[in-house]
Amino acid sequence: MMSKRFYSIILLSLFVIVACNDDPDVTVGAEEEMIPEVAAEDRLPQFQIQTNGATIVDEPKIDAELVIIEAGVETHRGAIGIEIRGSSSQQFPKKSFGFETRDEANEDIDVSLLEFPEEEDWILYAPYSDKSLVRNHLIYELSNDMGRYASRSKLAEVYINGIYNGMYVFMEKLKRDDNRIDINKLKEDENTGEDLTGGYILKLDKADGFNETLYTDTNSFPSQIDPPNATLGQQIHFLYDDPDYEDITPEQKDYISTYVTNFEMALSSDTFTDPDIGYAAYIDTDSFIDFFLLNELSNNVDGYRLSTWMTKDKNEKLKMGPIWDFNLAFGNADYCGGGATNVWAYRFNERCSNDTWQIPFWWERLLEDPAFVAQLQDRWTSLRTSTFSEDYILGKVNAYVSELESSGARQANFSTWQVIGSYVWPNNFVGASYESEVDYLENWINQRLSWLDTEIGNL
Repeated sequence: MMSKRFYSIILLSLFVIVACNDDPDVTVGAEEEMIPEVAAEDRLPQFQIQTNGATIVDEPKIDAELVIIEAGVETHRGAIGIEIRGSSSQQFPKKSFGFETRDEANEDIDVSLLEFPEEEDWILYAPYSDKSLVRNHLIYELSNDMGRYASRSKLAEVYINGIYNGMYVFMEKLKRDDNRIDINKLKEDENTGEDLTGGYILKLDKADGFNETLYTDTNSFPSQIDPPNATLGQQIHFLYDDPDYEDITPEQKDYISTYVTNFEMALSSDTFTDPDIGYAAYIDTDSFIDFFLLNELSNNVDGYRLSTWMTKDKNEKLKMGPIWDFNLAFGNADYCGGGATNVWAYRFNERCSNDTWQIPFWWERLLEDPAFVAQLQDRWTSLRTSTFSEDYILGKVNAYVSELESSGARQANFSTWQVIGSYVWPNNFVGASYESEVDYLENWINQRLSWLDTEIGNL
């Protein structure tokens, strides 16, 4: 096995290379501390991407090679197609990437990476405005720990063409799969009877493409009920994800749009609390409650309106989730109450009634049902003694921080991307050190839990 000294020399050399990078968006050296010597077995998994001089772009994916090193041992080598991913995060110099694993013929192939179940589609998420580096990783693990599938994730480091690119979160892409979103694959010829009932994946999100507000009959269908408090005539749109707009048939479009419309009509009716003809006939209430609690725990400023997934499997009801994209949660947004510990995330429309993307009326209406509230309160009480306890959540945060420190990844990341002490949109808090960023996150969580204990109890 190579010596600790060898790995230290390699790591320090890479930082010299980065320091010489003439990219005006990248500066090096603001965090005045020595990069520690780190044994190979203590380092985070290393993703080494070689593009042979080609530039990674938004679309299309370019050909590249990926080598993964874990504890000093190569555990994967193979071809990939890689592209930049993300929406608002693309403004940052540190880019997130989506990639697909390929075989020697450059065809997509399912593989297991970092012991995750085999698949072909993967994500390297780049924390940038989230200076704790762990917000997404934390909420995904909490969701999985409470029994709700979220993307599996691990902390890692990325090199591109031999140059260190920072600390990343390696994660699964959300898609229909037996080990991810486990629902029936709806085929093009399944257009009648029970075959037509699932599975579907829908999203509330920005539209794909250059125009993020371009919703058409081809890619989506609209809600029949206006969002509450919206002041600019905004409308809710449900995007087709699986089958996507290119593959979904007219019959399937009609079925799923009618199903969601019937749910909304039942929820808005005078008999909405009736278990047989009200909203409960259409939705999996448990999934709605868990989705609500995860978004409220973190005061996710994008919650319920963006990166919001829902599924409907064959012969089953509509379910919320999996959760996705919480980098602006846990007090990391300075707009629309995103930094507050004492506001309801589901009441976003009241604070930002002119925002393009509003929250549907569902949540306010559901909380008018005493049975829904009682079930939600019971779930919260149960979680507070386990997955949502202060000790459990902060224990995870402290474990991540320890892993980042002992691996040298924290020091390396902030020597490459000098954001500590600087405002990065949309930070609600700017700490003078990494430690202060972590302290802010932990204090915010404690205050949020205390506020929710009172408010949920008083619903």
